[in-house]
Amino acid sequence: MKTPKGKYAWTATVGEKGQIVIPKQAREVFGIKPGDTLLILGDDERGIAIPPKGAFSELFAATFDEKDGDVK
Repeated sequence: MKTPKGKYAWTATVGEKGQIVIPKQAREVFGIKPGDTLLILGDDERGIAIPPKGAFSELFAATFDEKDGDVK
């Protein structure tokens, strides 16, 4: 089965401590390095999502951006 460009699927096994290993190809595609912090989102109906690094950087920047006249 040919996958659409930019779409991926991998499997991971959960260890005794609840840890998963992110497959090497996934780490390479998304530039995940040791020590990186990942955001894990969960929804009872839709499951778990781990968005790529930087997916929320613009939102966070806009939320915490200091405006003229803001109290510091």
